[in-house]
Amino acid sequence: KEMTKADAAKLVFRLVPALDEKGQPKMDKDGKPTMNKVPISEGEVMSFGDYEDRVVVVTKDGHKFTYNKKTEQVS
Repeated sequence: KEMTKADAAKLVFRLVPALDEKGQPKMDKDGKPTMNKVPISEGEVMSFGDYEDRVVVVTKDGHKFTYNKKTEQVS
């Protein structure tokens, strides 16, 4: 089956800082910001490439996300 924009968008996400009730970044016990995974919609996808070992998604705002098929990690 050939991959669609919707399929590609489901594989990747943005990492954004989690905010507390005051709008400040939440920190973990080590003092690093806690991050939330925010899904990418099909409408945000400008283009994508489905390769043997990875899927590369480029969004309309210029961000590039790579999904590794072997490790199932996003970078």
